[in-house]
Amino acid sequence: MTNTTAHNRITAIFDNLRNEGKRALMPFLVGGHPSMELLPEMLRTIDAAGASVIEIGFPFSDPIADGPVIAAAMYNALQAGASADSVLESVASCRADIDAGLVAMISVSLVYRMGGPEAFAKRAKDAGIDGFIFPDVTLEQADPYVDACAEYGLCASLLVAPTTPIERAKAIAEKCSGFVYVIARAGITGASDEAPEIEERITQLRLVTDLPLAVGFGISTPDHVRSVTRSADAAIVGSALVREIDRAGRDGVDAIEAARRFVFTLAEGLG
Repeated sequence: MTNTTAHNRITAIFDNLRNEGKRALMPFLVGGHPSMELLPEMLRTIDAAGASVIEIGFPFSDPIADGPVIAAAMYNALQAGASADSVLESVASCRADIDAGLVAMISVSLVYRMGGPEAFAKRAKDAGIDGFIFPDVTLEQADPYVDACAEYGLCASLLVAPTTPIERAKAIAEKCSGFVYVIARAGITGASDEAPEIEERITQLRLVTDLPLAVGFGISTPDHVRSVTRSADAAIVGSALVREIDRAGRDGVDAIEAARRFVFTLAEGLG
């Protein structure tokens, strides 16, 4: 029996935001960074600071498209003993306290180590995950992952690159549920001084999908958030937040408070 995502938390969040004429902030964290013990409180804090959806990167030894900040955070998390199992356990321990949608960004290699798409989707659902981003799944490989997510009422988001032809982007969007992850620029993730130029691309994508469009790569300030969400439905902030958490550790500042302040400031860019 296959379920739809009609009652999925992420779908409901974006529906409500659209009805209110609002946009979403989607911060990204690395599970187990700066420590696994802090993950539940970090999720609660970022939720309260203004996140609509929180992405949780599952630590992986060969992260896909991640720049040096996130790659280093994943390495440190793995060295400290973080695993897909421990991330799911941490999420389960705090899910009842969090209103935001929770999305797992995870490599297919980890999915298969955990028993394959269907087995992992069930485990993630039980832990309180609402959806997935599969950064290394191509359109041609997507069906087993998309189908497993649909079976458990989870959203599945694939990536559309700046260089993706519009007809292929349409086909990718047709495989997605919840939202489409729109990469703002070519290359790897990382904070940038300039807001990405995405208005024309978003206009093109609006013609081929009705799903919310969430833009990531290079977004790091409230002004960037403001610029991106003039046309897109959501701004994804990853490296900049991970960097703030790292800086707190180096400066002897509380990482939870540093994350709270940074996310709260980013949320001001939503208007």
